[in-house]
Amino acid sequence: MNLPLALPPTQRSRRSRPTRATAHRGTSVWLVLAVVLVALTLLLGLPVSKLLAAGTSPAGLEAIGASFTTDVTTLTNSLVLGVLVGIVGTMIGLVSAFAQVFLVFPGKRLLHWLTLLPLISPPFAAATAVITLFGRRGIVSYHLFGLELDIYGLGGLVLVVSMTFTPLAYMNIRGMLENLDPSLFEASAALGSSEVRTIFRVMLPMIVPSLLTSFLILFVEGIADLANPLVLGGSFRVLASQIYFAIAGSGDIAAAAGIALVLLVPALLVFVIQKYWAGKKSVVTVTGKPTGRIRPMESLAVRIPVLTVVTAWMALVILVFGTILVGGFVSILGVNNSFTFEHYEFVWRLGSDAMRTTLTMTLVAAPIAAALAVCIAWLVVRHFQRFGRVLDFVGMLGSAIPGTVLGLGFALAYSQPTWLFGQQILPALAGGLAAGAGSVAIVMVFIARGIPTGQQASISSLKQINPQVDEAAISLGANQFTTFVRISIPLISPAIITAVTYAITKSMTTITAIIFITTPQTKVMTAQILDEVDAGRFGNAFAYCTVLIVMVLIILSITSLLLRRLNRSKRTTAS
Repeated sequence: MNLPLALPPTQRSRRSRPTRATAHRGTSVWLVLAVVLVALTLLLGLPVSKLLAAGTSPAGLEAIGASFTTDVTTLTNSLVLGVLVGIVGTMIGLVSAFAQVFLVFPGKRLLHWLTLLPLISPPFAAATAVITLFGRRGIVSYHLFGLELDIYGLGGLVLVVSMTFTPLAYMNIRGMLENLDPSLFEASAALGSSEVRTIFRVMLPMIVPSLLTSFLILFVEGIADLANPLVLGGSFRVLASQIYFAIAGSGDIAAAAGIALVLLVPALLVFVIQKYWAGKKSVVTVTGKPTGRIRPMESLAVRIPVLTVVTAWMALVILVFGTILVGGFVSILGVNNSFTFEHYEFVWRLGSDAMRTTLTMTLVAAPIAAALAVCIAWLVVRHFQRFGRVLDFVGMLGSAIPGTVLGLGFALAYSQPTWLFGQQILPALAGGLAAGAGSVAIVMVFIARGIPTGQQASISSLKQINPQVDEAAISLGANQFTTFVRISIPLISPAIITAVTYAITKSMTTITAIIFITTPQTKVMTAQILDEVDAGRFGNAFAYCTVLIVMVLIILSITSLLLRRLNRSKRTTAS
């Protein structure tokens, strides 16, 4: 059946006519917009503007020029690392997601949780374990096989960074696979295609947008990662580590800002491509919502290679994180394997303050990030169609800007008081002598990094709510903000809980975005772990990592329980 290229005039006018809520924006809408604009200015606008100012100074421009001439190897290394991480992580994510959706095998649920495990661990936990396992005197490489491997450099970084960010590709691709129409596979089988041919001729073309999006996301994460190159990079310098050494080594802030701008350009370019081009490359089936269930594939030509890769992936994750767990309970893993609690005693004695501070700042930042995300989504979906695109773009910059770049911007913007029209409006917020001993700036970074995921989840949820629901409440006398709070927020509460959960997880495990603004007075767990790794006290680092992972798992369990109860109450109300 041929579909009309344009809607009839009556349908066109009905589709384009603004709703009552959009046509008459009350005072509450403008107040919410003002709060959001002020928040985004403080969280993103001011740090980015300060970074641009420093990066375009004579010293910054000189560093930019050097990045494309004398130090071009560093830029090349970053791009190569990003491409390899994108390819490897996307392939592992694809195979793991395919096994979850299309195969039946023992340990299927274990695969799911093992694939997600690196997402909730500190970024350099895996790097530390890989050094212990596969370093020059590694447990596996040297003690088991007698090999003196050099794990430092590009090879080790690709392994560890891919492992760290594969969960992002896995979740993205799995969601796409689960939404494929089962009738497509049934039709392919009915026409005589083998399961292998169906995979390459039917499934893969349908999920190309998801594969491209996953590659782009992992590419950005690969070029922006700082923690793993600091631990495992060796002589393999990348832009993120170059920024760090420019400040920590020579204190050249202008040069660091210039290099940060070089790193910012490909990150923002990929973000724009992913959001405004790859996002439009979607495939829609004409049958509507998929009916039935996808039948498991049984061909050995499919099962053997997929399960081989999946088994190897599971074994690697178990080996790495098993090393982290065991390493906290022995004196020196691989050298002196005697059982001890001294590492956990160290963490409790000297790290309890860092645990308490990290948890407090995270619990303060997460609700604020979720609230701002929901407000941005409400403005974008319900009230500002054209300006909403700009608002959506700016809100997403918290994840598009590499953490190293954003952290440097905060250090530049808030290490001194903030002035407006000759009047001081904010004291210094970053640094040991700043307000809250620097904790305020760290919380602000947590908020900026936590907004994007909640924003996208809230936008998707709000788009599923018929605007007539809001119009009905307004026609009964409720103002727009009351309608938003009393009607919309309860309907999108699962998205809000998801946003809070992600913000907590992201904040507790981040180091890249706050490495330039941590202070001795405000101790953060990830910074403490990095200090222990730098000092070669891997046992203490393993204990810290295990405690942090357990804390995140407890929070995830609580939020998962809240979601189940919320969904159960909704089903009860609906029935």
